[in-house]
Amino acid sequence: MAAHPQSPTLRMDKLIQRHPLQKLHSPSRGVSALLHSVGLASFSYSFNWLSTHPNHINSAYGWHFQYLTIIGLTLATVTFVLGLLADLTLSPRLFAAKNVLSMCSAPMEVLVSTLYWGLRAIDPELVVPKELALPLPTDVSFHLTPSALLLVDLLLFSPPWTITVLPAIVLSTVIAFLYWFWIELCYSYNGFYPYPLFGMLDQTQRVGLFGMSAVVMAGNTVVLKRVYGYLNGFQRTGVEVPGRVKS
Repeated sequence: MAAHPQSPTLRMDKLIQRHPLQKLHSPSRGVSALLHSVGLASFSYSFNWLSTHPNHINSAYGWHFQYLTIIGLTLATVTFVLGLLADLTLSPRLFAAKNVLSMCSAPMEVLVSTLYWGLRAIDPELVVPKELALPLPTDVSFHLTPSALLLVDLLLFSPPWTITVLPAIVLSTVIAFLYWFWIELCYSYNGFYPYPLFGMLDQTQRVGLFGMSAVVMAGNTVVLKRVYGYLNGFQRTGVEVPGRVKS
């Protein structure tokens, strides 16, 4: 008896669940769920720190969401919430939503880590005033752990990104200038910028900084796609068949 062909929906569900180039099985209730659980525990620790160690930012307009660090941490948290829900329910649609959000959260977190630790190496007070300095373990949890965990999720538990260079540039530019508008709004209420570096620059220089950040974030997207390809293989047009999964 001839086998009935799979419906398009079933074939797409299988593809989303395990792409031919995806390193490890995800969504799954095993290692993938463990990774997302560990990530959420770390992110929860960071948010809890903001509540248990209040400072003048807690009562300022915009709260800690003035910081790109906290915006990135929030996106990372939502990404991992979707990932864990996909693991627990084995839902390919939640898994797909996690992967789409990852195309924004991972490059942003890599940008946060790159800018923060780079500027901190030059002068810590460019990014954090002395009175707001963090202990090293907490500093790492805010400025390094999210990007590291998102990279592990991307490189081992996700299919390759489909975003191309032009959309990556557009997305990064929109995010950068929305953030610029947001911190200027917060400044109009608070009278100070969240990062000391912003206050050292004039308006033209800040625009240049945000423009450069947009380019770096778009570059992160391209580099991460390339790293994924070197680690997992490159998808060749016309060779990979939609719905084909690793045996």
